[in-house]
Amino acid sequence: MMTYTQAIQYLYDRLPVFHHIGGNAYKPGLDNTIRLLNALDNPQHSYKTIHIAGTNGKGSVSHMVAAVLQQAGYNVGLYTSPHLVDFGERIRINGEKIEQTYVSEFVEGHKELFDTVQPSFFEATMAMAFAYFAQKKVDVAVIEVGLGGRLDSTNIIRPELSIITNISFDHTAFLGDTLAKIAAEKAGIIKNGTPVIIGESLPETRDVFESKAREMNAPIVFAEEQLHITAHKHIHNQLYVEMSDGNNYTVGLTGNYQLKNIVTAVTGIKTLQQNPAFELSDNDISEGLKHVIDLTGLQGRWQTVSENPRIVLDTGHNVAGIENVVLQLKEQHYKTLRIVIGMVNDKDISTVLTLLPKEAVYYFTQAHIARALPATELQRRAIPNHLQGIAYNSVAEALQAARNEADSEDFIFIGGSNFVVGEALETLDADKKQ
Repeated sequence: MMTYTQAIQYLYDRLPVFHHIGGNAYKPGLDNTIRLLNALDNPQHSYKTIHIAGTNGKGSVSHMVAAVLQQAGYNVGLYTSPHLVDFGERIRINGEKIEQTYVSEFVEGHKELFDTVQPSFFEATMAMAFAYFAQKKVDVAVIEVGLGGRLDSTNIIRPELSIITNISFDHTAFLGDTLAKIAAEKAGIIKNGTPVIIGESLPETRDVFESKAREMNAPIVFAEEQLHITAHKHIHNQLYVEMSDGNNYTVGLTGNYQLKNIVTAVTGIKTLQQNPAFELSDNDISEGLKHVIDLTGLQGRWQTVSENPRIVLDTGHNVAGIENVVLQLKEQHYKTLRIVIGMVNDKDISTVLTLLPKEAVYYFTQAHIARALPATELQRRAIPNHLQGIAYNSVAEALQAARNEADSEDFIFIGGSNFVVGEALETLDADKKQ
């Protein structure tokens, strides 16, 4: 029998992995998914599901919704991607990562199926998640879309609720080069008669969503028209928010960009409250949001990992995500801002570099994946934007340099890529164990 490490390595070596190699691993369409899940007796139909898409925020919203369902006493599966440190982060039940023995046995037992179907890494991982959730008899699974929506392999489920957080430019080679085209791909998760929540809409995208909802006879709710935050403040790495409906919540996340995600998540949860299949109290919402990190294991969202100097990391990695990061950085107080940054080569790097603060000291780096833009290339492309810094061959080296040069009043930010954040978390964790 394979070990857990061998099973994960098999998935990486045998199957095309989008987050490692990019577009060559992307397999649009549901043919592979249908073949895989038919072979597994369609486990995804044995429990309720909630489907969440969007350019940014879908991970945070997925975790908030899952936390509230857990708080209400449901046995909750959560499928998200990519992982930051360990593969098991992708597949959780009540916040606990998938059992390593299950991963080993599933991969070992389905090699022949993988050889026949030739799925992508994502398709195989998703099939594993759906089978695991069925075996463990979850009541409901929160399923985050991988890429897009219409042709994403997760679009095989029959959800109780669909949520689309927002639309901005990302993965344009696959989803389209206009916001309307991208919205049409995301709108592909809207199912017949199934309520859909739209977190944010734009003039270019609203008509797309409304048209698809009419076509599918799906009740549509625009969250920002139902609910908004009237006041907020940060308290000890939490957000205290006052809502327009009179409810106040303490949310275990920070970063002002979470305000829209909170509105989206709460609107979705209140829609579930109207579904007779769910019993969710207002207290479940309050406690679930407050303890979202403890309940679900969410990492990498404006996460403070050290003080004196303060070190924060965030997974924002496209233009809209970096815009949010920059706005958050402007609210911080420090003597010197130090930014450890690396990016993958298929993002709009030029635009991102125009957004970053010029007064910061930069530590350009690269994650250990094929898609990583070389640190020296990022450094070179940053020069016309007056961003000054040294290139480092690894995240660990860049982080170490930033920490060595910082004093207690400095602020170190780590980001630009999920993979940079993941490797930074690994480095910091290893340091703690020494």
